[in-house]
Amino acid sequence: MDAPTLEDLVPLPQIWQRLDRVEARLLDVSQSEDEFLTKAAQHLLIAGGKRFRPLLAQLAAEFGPADDQRSIDAAVAVELIHVGSLYHDDVIDEATTRRGTASANTNWGNTVAILAGDFLMARASEVAAKTLGQRSVEILARTYAELVEGQTRELQLDWDIHHGTDEYFKVIEGKTASLIQTAARLGSMAADASDENVERVSRWAWELGIVFQISDDALDLVATDAFLGKPAGSDISEGKFTLPVLEALRGPEGTRIGELLTAARPYSPEAVAEVIGLVRAGGYVEGALNEAARRIAVAEDSIAELPDSPARDVLKSLGTYLIDRVEVARAMSG
Repeated sequence: MDAPTLEDLVPLPQIWQRLDRVEARLLDVSQSEDEFLTKAAQHLLIAGGKRFRPLLAQLAAEFGPADDQRSIDAAVAVELIHVGSLYHDDVIDEATTRRGTASANTNWGNTVAILAGDFLMARASEVAAKTLGQRSVEILARTYAELVEGQTRELQLDWDIHHGTDEYFKVIEGKTASLIQTAARLGSMAADASDENVERVSRWAWELGIVFQISDDALDLVATDAFLGKPAGSDISEGKFTLPVLEALRGPEGTRIGELLTAARPYSPEAVAEVIGLVRAGGYVEGALNEAARRIAVAEDSIAELPDSPARDVLKSLGTYLIDRVEVARAMSG
């Protein structure tokens, strides 16, 4: 079973041409006069990644008449915020790997990793201020505040088996959906899309951001280490209990899962594996994916009045793509 690649899903050459320009621009603006800082700041940029948020910015730009440097810089600014936040995440989580390579904090220590993340975020604001205008700078600043609020809320919920799904959704709205929405909003604004179309793609992207995080959380429970580029079950090991686990805690398996998750930390690999097994066997991954499918339907309603175009067709397919990745990963893991 194979899921389509993003390249298959987006048969629009102009999108990939602009993304090549985004890639070059990311390396250009992440340079510092200090060679050591440049090396640290570019570490995760060079490591790669799906560039999902820049892709959304470019797709959203298809709904406006302009085609200039602004859509490139919209994608660059959002990706710099995203990657900068990953440096900070890895310090907080004491992560040793990211995107299949050693994390920056592993290579150079926490202080350098934090400074590199700060540098990328500063560059994001600089890029936006130069070409995107004051409104975009304000949106980026507000989005980063929402991201920090989401991550702070998540930290307060770490290791807590008693919080519910409402708190989970508040976390992912802040730490994931907000930036994905901003990618689409800035991309459409940069292309001079109408206010109505900006709002349509923004509402779509908000729901897609939630689907993105639900599917990512599901992957942590069904995929292999090789597929993820990090150890499977990392969320559980870090005390981050996602939608399937929270639902399982309230099911027939809840007593046993609760015992395992209130045991002494760090959890043993055997305990993590048992929790994953109980969650999977109970059908809770499927339940989370059903919620994701419901969100996809809401997202598709949001773009029903966008002009009929190949770009709109791509938007309608992206939610299904995210769910299909989970199914492929599950099949690969056996």
